[in-house]
Amino acid sequence: MPLFRNAFSPKKAPPRKYASLSNLHLLDRSTREIELGLEYGIPTVNLAGQSLKFENGQWVAESGSFTGDHREMQRLRKRNQQLEEENNLLRLKVDILLDMLAETTAESHLMEKELEELKNHSRRRK
Repeated sequence: MPLFRNAFSPKKAPPRKYASLSNLHLLDRSTREIELGLEYGIPTVNLAGQSLKFENGQWVAESGSFTGDHREMQRLRKRNQQLEEENNLLRLKVDILLDMLAETTAESHLMEKELEELKNHSRRRK
């Protein structure tokens, strides 16, 4: 027995016993779904009186009353697209006007500079 032993060396933990004592893992899939309630079904939601279900990555209306709203949604999408196109056109026009303003300002500064040079030149001659 050593005189100075390492006090910080932990003892080995005993091996763990089998974690699950339930026999549900031995049942077949359909029995487990019945026992554990694993059959969720299709997700559905009710918004503003409209019932929607999630199918193939998209929300689809369950009730037939959604078709009127669907037409309204198509109309709004079309109007939104028109407004986006108009907005893009207006942005283009603003860019063109800014370019024209910059060009006119540069020409004006050049003309003012030339005018000052002519004035200074004519004063020197006198």
